[in-house]
Amino acid sequence: MTNEADIRVSFVRQAEACETLGSAFTGRLCRLAAQRLSRDSAVERVILEWKGNPTGTGDALALRLAGALHALVISESDEGLAAVYPPENSSDEALWHACRNAFVLHESFILDRLKSAPQTNEVRRSSALLPAFLTIADRCDKPLVLSEVGASAGLNLRWDRYAYRLGDFAWGDDSSVVLAPDWEGEPPPRAQVSVAGRAGCDLNPLDPASPDDCLRLTSYIWADQQDRLERTRAALAIARQDGLKVERADAVDWLESRLRRDHAGQCHVVYHTIAWQYLPTELKQKGEALIAAAGARATTRAPLARLQVEADGEPDGASISLQLWPTGENHEIGRADFHGRWIKWKGWPT
Repeated sequence: MTNEADIRVSFVRQAEACETLGSAFTGRLCRLAAQRLSRDSAVERVILEWKGNPTGTGDALALRLAGALHALVISESDEGLAAVYPPENSSDEALWHACRNAFVLHESFILDRLKSAPQTNEVRRSSALLPAFLTIADRCDKPLVLSEVGASAGLNLRWDRYAYRLGDFAWGDDSSVVLAPDWEGEPPPRAQVSVAGRAGCDLNPLDPASPDDCLRLTSYIWADQQDRLERTRAALAIARQDGLKVERADAVDWLESRLRRDHAGQCHVVYHTIAWQYLPTELKQKGEALIAAAGARATTRAPLARLQVEADGEPDGASISLQLWPTGENHEIGRADFHGRWIKWKGWPT
């Protein structure tokens, strides 16, 4: 049973995570909430009496609250809150006073937002995907068919619409989205890569053509990270031009359907970025079995790749791992910051 102390600790832990990932403001907001949440408003009572798992790997309660407040700022719904949000440098007292006012003035909006899990679509994770896709193209020498699990608004399904600067390696031209993470390691293969088809699924897909969905997506970007906000808006504009829609589906059911299809002359790539970890254990096991069975059916004429950018319990970001069939060879080909700020590239062993 979750108690109030556990909830306050979850806000402190989230503050630490935000600060590590470069958001001093969201860290400060979470620490203030941990210290000053009371039972004086309905919003605060719902938070302090939360029945689920408030932690960052559970319901991410602190991020639900931060997203709701940021949405009020982005939508220009609360002038008092906007006046104490970045780029303004407000005091703790002024910030929390504005938050408390927002809890009352926008009670129904915040309570509704607290019901939904945070949803992000971090475009910079494509910095980890591009070198992996180049590696797949180099190894298989075939057009790629893409299947992304947990695709959200599909921004990382469009990785080939962006420009990249990976150390001294440049790829892509004339894009409004330029990704230039700190790069460590040799350059990726300079292979020719083409995409023959692409699709993605999500339990709650966001539509880049929907203003409400765009507000939801951008509200979960931390308020003092303007570069992330501008990059996401540029990627959403590209997505609106493409018109590609992410399918609303259970990940495993969708994968089962995608893996049954014949991709002769093409390499089918199943991939996900910081998404697989959120599947229930039973579904993960079923998904792993489906992918392994499809790998066993793969041939040199119709190879299968499984690309993952996922947390693995190590302290230095996420693992970039790649498995290729029909051989089944599997390697960690790099590591990446959760927000794509840096890449430590290893590459496929020679």
